[in-house]
Amino acid sequence: MAAALQLLPLVARAPLRPLLWGVPVARLASGMALAEQAQQLFNSAVDAVLPGPMLHRALSLDPGGRQLKVRDRSFQLQQNLYLVGFGKAVLGMAAAAEELLGQHLVQGVISVPKGIRAAMEHAGKREMLLKPHSRVQVFEGAEDNLPDRDALCAAQAIQQLAEGLTADDLLLVLISGGGSALLPAPIPPVTLEEKQTLTKLLAARGATIQELNTIRKALSQLKGGGLAQAAYPAQVVSLILSDVVGDPVEVIASGPTVASAHNVQDCLHILNRYGLRAALPRSVKTVLAQADSDPHGPYSCGHVLNVIIGSNALALAEAQQQAEVLGYRAVVLSAAMQGDVKNVARFYGLLAQVAGTRLTPSMAGASVEEDTKLHELAAELQIPDLQLEHALEAVAEARGPVCLLAGGEPTVLLQGSGNGGRNQELALRVGAELGRWPLGHIDMLFLSGGSDGQDGPTEAAGAWVVPELASQAAAEGLDVPTFLAHNDSHTFFCRLQGGTHLLHTGLTGTNVMDIHLLFLRPR
Repeated sequence: MAAALQLLPLVARAPLRPLLWGVPVARLASGMALAEQAQQLFNSAVDAVLPGPMLHRALSLDPGGRQLKVRDRSFQLQQNLYLVGFGKAVLGMAAAAEELLGQHLVQGVISVPKGIRAAMEHAGKREMLLKPHSRVQVFEGAEDNLPDRDALCAAQAIQQLAEGLTADDLLLVLISGGGSALLPAPIPPVTLEEKQTLTKLLAARGATIQELNTIRKALSQLKGGGLAQAAYPAQVVSLILSDVVGDPVEVIASGPTVASAHNVQDCLHILNRYGLRAALPRSVKTVLAQADSDPHGPYSCGHVLNVIIGSNALALAEAQQQAEVLGYRAVVLSAAMQGDVKNVARFYGLLAQVAGTRLTPSMAGASVEEDTKLHELAAELQIPDLQLEHALEAVAEARGPVCLLAGGEPTVLLQGSGNGGRNQELALRVGAELGRWPLGHIDMLFLSGGSDGQDGPTEAAGAWVVPELASQAAAEGLDVPTFLAHNDSHTFFCRLQGGTHLLHTGLTGTNVMDIHLLFLRPR
């Protein structure tokens, strides 16, 4: 029987500096008001998926404190609760879980990124830290998001805890993005170095993330349902914060509580495709041969309940609700925006133009060619569940302010050695696109921000732009194409108007990919 999967329903930043360069006063005030609202909606989206609110929505104790309720399931508590976790957001998740369930918790082990406790303390996020005398042991590792010896020690401790459980026990598993690198447990005799080398060779030859995950699971003791198997016969409740487009539980952290749907033949097919089967280390061949001859075959995870407690879609739903409170007609386009950042920027630029003409009746029909280009580009991007027609119909009916929301994770092909991140690069490219079209009588603003509060190797979460970006930049001697050519978006936004357009939140303690907001407001 397959493991149950459930999706959990949703239940003052620093003041902005005034703009000074070459923008009419009325437009200036309007742009700043939009920027403040944009940051307000971004903050509301992130707040909805912070560890504390998420855990409290997911878990509850009955009045007597003897039963743990997770959605429509109940689990008996009698000094039988154990906790493990791995991922970039797991420190805060564990702190929230222990606050709620501490009296029942016997023992816990979590694997989190190196330096995260110091970073959270420095950021003043004390609610993300475990209390003194916590029953949860913390391992820090996977520096630069790469498996290492420290993460291996954490994985061994997690495996040891799981294997010691009985049928009377309940294991609470906390999972977030980055969990795969924080839970390396190669099947002996494969070493961590051999597994990493094979993964790097596959990636260098163009293997997809799905193919890489198939190989990782086949060579791991804990991925692909291995952790759930180690914990059997204990009951397992897995609470998952998704940082993957579409929220596939078998992909997030390589699915340690989800039985793998792949077999050895799938692995051999992948290795043959990239010409690596003949060059496999003896240890890898041994592990694959053992799995192929296993008389028990693939195991099930029927004792597991997997629950998505936080996702991009849930964050967007909260931002949509807040936009409506502010008086906007708000529509979610998709929680699965992906593809090359250049094409995604072109999509938003065309969307802004087409939506603008539909929002202003006097301009209706003026963008038939752009409308066609928009739909062609949407088809090319193949964005899952894109609500483009619904959004454009809503814009045409609105006759008032509109907010179009989306999320996901576009990709940036690095060509230069500048400083930036995908959100700042997307914002800069969208700003350049918005400047190509006549504005008419509509104010526009686009914001892109990373929900974790850190866009690439910068201290900004992202940035916001308006159609006047190019003229604002030119007034300060900044050439947008030059900065884009060097992937130097952060340097650009730092120099533009004293950094006013940067989105600063600090580390948030969560991660559900990126949030994109497009505002259109008739004057």
